[in-house]
Order: sequence, then structure tokens, then C-alpha cells
Amino acid sequence: MIVAVLALCLGFALGAAATSARATETPAPTPTSTDSGDFTTTYTIGGILRDGDTLVAGAEVTVEGGDFSEVATTDDTGRWSVVVPGKGDYTVTLDPETLPDGVELRDPDKSSATVSAGEWQTNTITRSFPLGADTRQTTGFFEQFLQRLAAGLNFGLLIALAAIGITLIFGTTGLNNFAHGEMVTFGAIVAWVVAVLLGINIFIAMVVALVLGGVFGYLNDWLLWKPLRRKGVKLVQAMIVSIGLAIALRYLYLFNIGGDTKTMNVGLSDAVVLGPVRITTGSLISMLISVVVLVLVGLFLTRTRIGKATRAVSDNPSLAAASGIDVDRIIRIVWVLAGALAALAGVMLALYRQVSWDMGFQVLLLMFAAVTLGGLGSAYGALVGSIVVGLFVELSTLFIPPDLKYAAALVVLILVLLVRPQGILGRKERIG
Repeated sequence: MIVAVLALCLGFALGAAATSARATETPAPTPTSTDSGDFTTTYTIGGILRDGDTLVAGAEVTVEGGDFSEVATTDDTGRWSVVVPGKGDYTVTLDPETLPDGVELRDPDKSSATVSAGEWQTNTITRSFPLGADTRQTTGFFEQFLQRLAAGLNFGLLIALAAIGITLIFGTTGLNNFAHGEMVTFGAIVAWVVAVLLGINIFIAMVVALVLGGVFGYLNDWLLWKPLRRKGVKLVQAMIVSIGLAIALRYLYLFNIGGDTKTMNVGLSDAVVLGPVRITTGSLISMLISVVVLVLVGLFLTRTRIGKATRAVSDNPSLAAASGIDVDRIIRIVWVLAGALAALAGVMLALYRQVSWDMGFQVLLLMFAAVTLGGLGSAYGALVGSIVVGLFVELSTLFIPPDLKYAAALVVLILVLLVRPQGILGRKERIG
């Protein structure tokens, strides 16, 4: 029943997404007709020779594989192409002696390239041979540092949007919700369907994702967590339930939208240059929206009656109930707020890193690291912890391979907790 209702909430989004996923499968090789009228497939290997802005004509490229060998000559547009017998392994070699005077290979040792049989996803494969001096501009350490700093701040704000929902749920219920990453993915999928498949403005898509994310959070509590609370299910068992829910939702997304990465082509990919920092319009807007939303959440928690009641329930649920606060109502509001914030974070993450079925799961550990680093149950701690994690993840790539950057963030978490076990903004508690 739970999965059915959740699927209903996803219905319009995932139904359209499934159609798109099938439509974006790898295209079949182009058929060509033979003299007998039958259709066969033409496989080609080709490319363009270019020296800077100058197209190179008259150069010879040899394609060899097995018993096959053929030489192609670049035309006036620098293009060359060889029709090969079929999918297979080939060696492509440029003859440096046929290059025009003054034109040389950038690396004389790389006059040959290979084509493997496993690369033939379409019926055409290209190979290039860099010519002339390398005109790419290199950046110094300081410029790279500023670029990574901007990226880290953006990433930290995205994590903060989702991490605040985790810490509010933990503060009011004591539950570590491992399905929170799937709430992030939900928002990204909704935005992708509305903005890309339906062609609606991205800002309207954000509002739709925000609203449906809140509904998704409401359904989570109404159908699952409130009944479990009433039955007195312990926190460890509830945590295991959240892990099972996360797996179920993750593979529901995979089944409906496929395993390939979806591109958010919504017209926000233009680059904005701020001194040495180059950032996309989408990232700049997401940072601005994240800051505004986080400020509004802070004002909600400190200036409104519901926000103060939320903090009271987080501090002491029993005392809050004795004071006349409807604890179940506050928990329901927290779930709606957490779902909305997670969905909005998913939209921002989609603009930053595109959409995939497991994108929320990929950053889930970082969200928990941010919450733990800032102090469990503290919304402001989650914000501080998220910024620290985001900055360290991006800045660490200046010194270590990018594949290790998430692990480096967890090392920082361990080091901070060794010095301050309660987290940056956490409070010390008496044990025993």
C-alpha cells in the first residue's frame, strides 16, 4: 500500500520519464541499401585534422585491422573517413610526412590510435590527432583555489538544504532517516520531467518539485512513520525500515527512468566570469536560492510559533507535550518541511551535476557527515557542517585525486569528533 501511494505521487513524473528513457537509448546503426535491395550497416572511422583554426588538407590516414587496410586523404575541410568491414579492432595511423609544411604533430610519438571492438555503440567512431603547439591556457594554484572555493561553497549550500531536513527529523523523532537521499532524488526527477520533458520553465519546475516534495514527506509520515511510532517501534528497527524504504524507492526510480544520466538542458549553462572564477548561471542561481531558503528556514525556527514549538519538541518531547504542544502535528510539519527542502536540494543538485536514479544516495553519507559534524539535532549545526564538508570536498581535489574527495571529507569528520565529540555546535550531555 505504501509503495502504491508513493508511486501514485510519482505517477505523472515517472510515466513520462520512462518514455523518455526508452527514447534516449543508443541509436541503432544507420542502415544502407545494397544492390540486391537488402539492408546492411555501414561502419566508418573518421575525423577532422585541424592546426589551430586552420583545416589541414592532403594528409593521409591509414586504417588497418586484420586483413583490412585502407588509406584516406583529408579534403579541403580537413575531414577524412574510411568505411570498415564491421565492428572490430583497428589501428588508425597518421602519416606525418604527408602533413603540409610547417604543420607537425603536437606529440610525434602519438601518430597512431586504436579502435577496440567494444567501442562500437554506434556505426561511426572518430579519432583525432592534435597538431601544432598546445594553446590551452593553464591556471595557477591561486586561481584553482578560488575556483574550488566557489564550487565548495555551492556544494555545501546544496548539502545544507537537505541536511537540515535530516537534523529536524532526528531532533523531533530521534530517527536517522536513511531514505532521505531518495527524497532528494525525487525532487530532481520531478524537476527534470517538468522542465525538460514537458518544457515548462525551470523556476515553475522548482515550485512543483517543492510542493510535491512536501507532499512526499507528508505521505512518508502518514503512511509509515506515524503508525510505527504508535506501535512503539524502537529507533534501531525504525532505522532498518528506513534503509529498506530507501532501497525500494531507489530501484523504483531505476525501473521508471532507467540507469543513464539525464541532462538538465534548461538554458542555465552559460558561464559567468567573476575575476578568476568561472561559474555557470545555474550554479549562481542555485547558490542565491539556497541562501534565501536557508535564511527563511532560520527565521521560521526562531520567529514563528510553529518554529519555536519545533525547537521545544526537539529539546524535550515529553515536556513539550505536557506544555500543550501537539507533538504529532509538529512532527508532521517537520516531515513536510524536510521533504520540501530535500526536493529543492535535488533540483539544485540536478543543475549542478545532472539527474540520475541514485544521485541522492551518492551524497547521503555526506549529508549525515554534515549533520554529525555540526551537531546532531542542531539546524544551525547542520548548516555549518554542510559548508565545512562542501568546502573540504572541493578544496581537497587540489592535493588528492578527485576520486578520494568524499573519503577525505569523512576523515575530517573523524578528526573533528575526536576533538569535539558533540560536533561544532552540539551541546555536551551527561552520560549515566
